[in-house]
Amino acid sequence: MPEPAYRERRFTAPDGLGLYFRDYGDPGSAATPVLCLGGLTRNAKDFDALARRVARERRVLCPDLRGRGRSDYDPNWRNYHPATYLNDIAHLLTVADVHRVVVVGTSLGGVLAMAMGASMPSALAGAVLNDIGPEIERGGLEPILSYIRVDRPQPNWESAVRTIRTLLPDLVYQDEAMFEAMARNTYREGDDGLLHFDWDVNIVKPALADRGATPDLWPLFRGLRPIPLLAFRGEASKLLTADCFSRMARERPDASTITVPRTGHAPTLDEPECVAALDAFLREL
Repeated sequence: MPEPAYRERRFTAPDGLGLYFRDYGDPGSAATPVLCLGGLTRNAKDFDALARRVARERRVLCPDLRGRGRSDYDPNWRNYHPATYLNDIAHLLTVADVHRVVVVGTSLGGVLAMAMGASMPSALAGAVLNDIGPEIERGGLEPILSYIRVDRPQPNWESAVRTIRTLLPDLVYQDEAMFEAMARNTYREGDDGLLHFDWDVNIVKPALADRGATPDLWPLFRGLRPIPLLAFRGEASKLLTADCFSRMARERPDASTITVPRTGHAPTLDEPECVAALDAFLREL
């Protein structure tokens, strides 16, 4: 029987919540490990193809943030906050005995990567920002918040794919097969035989409570100046505008900035353009 692609691990956060992560690759590899952080509702499953490829040469850690996937749901929705996530990440690195990582962050995960540059700069060997920047377009965020706040049980996977296409009409992928992969990474089978969102719908409450606030993330982005940077933008993204992406490139002319064609928010990182750029980036670290 072939060895599993990853080790399933759990640890306890300082507040007692149980958290889950996938641990790919050889812990003894001399190459700098990769830490994959997903979007607002996402989980470790999104990074499986990337992690399997990268794990041939280096360790890859893919956590489910609290309230997502196989991590426990927090009884206090106010803990669904970046400061709490950063604390959880710091404990994950301690549990995994990892001191420096290349962070691959999609959407919220990219915000956390930027925040790590301020809160734990010595832990960052490199950063990959996937369809996220210092300015978050509210018009692109609102449909996402509306979509994720209410569970919508589905009877089967075909219905799940249709629901995603209906509720997220701006979702764009290069390959039609990616929609089914999106559905399988979005839903989980419940005890009632139906498919449910694989997150605690309460994770949206802090964002709704701060709906009028538009945080200035440029200081966090500039804090990444000493750190090697790769940034992706989906060509059809409505969360990261082309203007913001161009400004990011101007402020970091040493960074690699890649627009992924025929893709919206967010690239899966399995697109050929992403694979080539990410592999080249990691070879230098």
